[in-house]
Amino acid sequence: MFKLDDDLLKELGLIGLPPEEKTKMFNHIYETLEMRVGIKLADQMTNEQLNEFESYIDKNDEAGALKWLETNFPNYKRVVADELEKLKSEIKQVAPQIMATINNPTTPPDAPTHQQNPPPQFNQ
Repeated sequence: MFKLDDDLLKELGLIGLPPEEKTKMFNHIYETLEMRVGIKLADQMTNEQLNEFESYIDKNDEAGALKWLETNFPNYKRVVADELEKLKSEIKQVAPQIMATINNPTTPPDAPTHQQNPPPQFNQ
């Protein structure tokens, strides 16, 4: 389906993240995608289907859950792909701010700050 790797970060404009930030970003993408796909699919399930699917999740039976999805929701991969594209688009929009924050962390409280210029004077 998709890989959480440097190619994805490059596509998102985040290839310059330090290793620990890459790990955080991968976790964020995975968790967000899992939640969004879960919500989309759950909205389409009957209560009986939801209970059946949750039983696989509760038993940590990932293979069983995937097989159940393939049988009951053959379009689930399309849902994953659509949600991934939406998430990538959102991340691309904020990538410059993320990189700026990483590359220029906030100035410590006791560090000197920039001196502000006085407001311009207008002659009337």
